[in-house]
Formats: sequence, structure tokens, C-alpha cells
Amino acid sequence: MTQTLSLAAPAAHASLDAALRRAERPNRLRAFALALPALIFLIVTFAAPIGLFLTAAVFNPEVRAVLPQTLAALDGWDGRSTPGEEAFIALAADLARAKKDNTAAALGKRLNYESAGMRSRIMSVVRHLGNFKDGPLAPQFAALDPVWASPDLWTIIKRNASPLTPYYLLTSVDLGQDASGNVGRVEESQAVFLDILGRTLWIAGLVTVATLALGFPTAYVISLAPARTARFLLLLVLLPLWTSLLVRTTAWVVLLQTDGVINQALLGLGITTQKLQLILTRFGTVTAMTHIQLPFTILPILSVMKTIPEGQMRAARSLGAPPLRAFWRVYAPQTVPGVAAGCLMTFILSLGYYITPALVGGPRDQMMSNFIATYINRDLNWGMAAALACLLLVMTLSIYLVFLRLVGAERIKLG
Repeated sequence: MTQTLSLAAPAAHASLDAALRRAERPNRLRAFALALPALIFLIVTFAAPIGLFLTAAVFNPEVRAVLPQTLAALDGWDGRSTPGEEAFIALAADLARAKKDNTAAALGKRLNYESAGMRSRIMSVVRHLGNFKDGPLAPQFAALDPVWASPDLWTIIKRNASPLTPYYLLTSVDLGQDASGNVGRVEESQAVFLDILGRTLWIAGLVTVATLALGFPTAYVISLAPARTARFLLLLVLLPLWTSLLVRTTAWVVLLQTDGVINQALLGLGITTQKLQLILTRFGTVTAMTHIQLPFTILPILSVMKTIPEGQMRAARSLGAPPLRAFWRVYAPQTVPGVAAGCLMTFILSLGYYITPALVGGPRDQMMSNFIATYINRDLNWGMAAALACLLLVMTLSIYLVFLRLVGAERIKLG
């Protein structure tokens, strides 16, 4: 009898759980229906545009669209010697059509990424197409530029027959492909992007440490202050959030410039005898970013400190613990969720900074976002911009996942 009851109990629990799930299903469907418009809005205006932009990191349409006959002629080419005459004939025909369609410049620009000077070679051929004489075209191409006889150049053209390319993603981590397709490190003079990524992480880390060093004691003072004083101090913390980021950054430009307020104050107080170079420096960049990010560190820490009972510290003191020991053993561990949330938020936001380094920092202080903007606005190289954005996104997600692994999602409190 006992065995029968023990076997029936799990079945009864399972049946009860299934009944509860069925009863809750209409509520879940109604909740989903209420959230559906916001979800669609986020997908259409946020997720979809970002996803389409990131596909530019591997999208490779130029060569396939402009040189279809050339790629067909290179289909059986061995890649070790100069292609046959049919490849030159096909290239001339494709470039003649590209001249008519005004697509030769886009083709030259794309190939120029992988072979310096390729754009000028393409445009030179386009200009001289009408001057080509009857007979073999290979010598006439070589007469314009001997590089046309090089198998390496034709290898690059053939390699871009694929609609997808790893070029941008490899370049974003200072890698490249040789004529044989092998992946390796680029030359030291061209290896810049990992240095930029390291600089971005370093500046974001410095800002996070600085905001924590300033924000933790500030939050502690606010949490212990009388209600009226705490409200006034909290207003001072929130006030920068109500001011435009551009305005705050411009204010720091005024403060940090050579004849600015800070230099004048240092000279007036006799702390220095000459003006300091504060603008266009790493110090200026970190200082301005720390000021802007400080509220994002203070608020999560303060929200956690407000929940810690004041009697715990008094109890620890009454049991004989010195003030400092009581603080670090009893109070500080309970603030870890707020510290974790504030540091994580500050670090991730700092990774994507653009305006502040651009206005306050020097050439060695520009972060990844500045280069993404340069590739989009100046160079019109959306593929490289998307690849750098992918690199930054992967790095941010990796740091976030590692942080969750070390701290635990349940311990992070955003407010």
C-alpha cells in the first residue's frame, strides 16, 4: 500500500503541474500580446538595422557584379601562372560594360583594399580601352602596368568570386590572406586594430576603476545622510544625466584647454609654474569620461546600500569588531551586487564612447567607435566598419558573459 502511494504521488504532482500550466496559458498569451507591439518595434527599428549592417562584414558583391565574364574565364585557371588570353578578353569586356554603367570605380575601390594601387590600375585600363589595338590583349595590359602579368593579382580577383568574404573580419584582427589563401599576421606597420581594441579596453577599464573609486564613497555618504541632505546630494548626482553629452564634453574642453580654468587655477594657487597640457591627452579623456559615467556607477551601488540595515554595523561594533573590520567584513560584501552592476554598466558604456575621445583625446586616445565612424563617414567602407563593430560586439558580449560567470546574474542589482 505504501509503495502504491509513493508511486502515485509523483504522478499526481505532474498532473497538477500540467493543470496549472494550462490554467496560466491564457494569461501568458495575453501578456505576450500586450508586449508584441513593443517587440515588433524593437525588431524593426533596432535589431533588424543592426543585423543588416553587420552583414556588411562578410558581404562581397562588387567583383561578382562587375566581372562575371572574367570570373567565368578564371574558373579553370591553375593560379600559378599568368591566365590565358581569354581572361584578358573577358576582363576588357567586363570593364567596358563597367565604364558604361559607372561601376568601375566601385570595383577598383573594393580590390584596392586587398592590393594597393588596384583602383588606379582598373581606371587606367578603363581610360585606355578605346586605344587597344587588334591582337593579343595580354601584352597591352602589361604595357599599362606589368602587375597585370602577375598571378597574385588574378588570384585576388578570383578569390572574390564568392558572395561572402573573410577579408574584413580578418583585417579587423590584423590577419590577412596570402596569394595561396593561407591566413597569417599582416605586416607590423599595418597591424593597428588589435592595438586599438586594447586601447579601448584599457581606457574603459581606467574609467571603470576611477568611477568606482569616486562613486563608492559618494554612494556611502548619501546612504547615511539625513533625508533632506540625501535628496540634495542625489540631485547633484542626477543633474549631469539631464545635460546633453555633447554639452558636458564641450565643458571639459573649456576646462582642460591650455588657457582653461584648470590651468589658470593651478597657476593662481602656485601649484605649477607653467601651463600643463591637459587637452588632447589620455588624462583628459579618462577624466571627462569618468565625470560623465559617474552617475551610472553611483546609482546601482546606492540602491543596494539603501537596503542594508543600519543595525548590522552597530551589532558588529558591539561584538568587538573595529570600525574598519566591521565595514569590510559585514557591510562591503553586501554591496557587491550594486558594485557589480555599476562597474559592468560603466565598462560596457565606455567601450562605445565616441564624442568624448574625439573632442578631448589626442590621436593615441581614439577608441574603436571613432574608427568605425571614420570608415562610415569618410572612407565609405561599410565592410570594414561592420567588421570592427562585430569585433567590438563580440568583445562586449564575451566580457558580459565572463562577468556573469564570475559574479553570477542573481547577484547583479540594477536598482
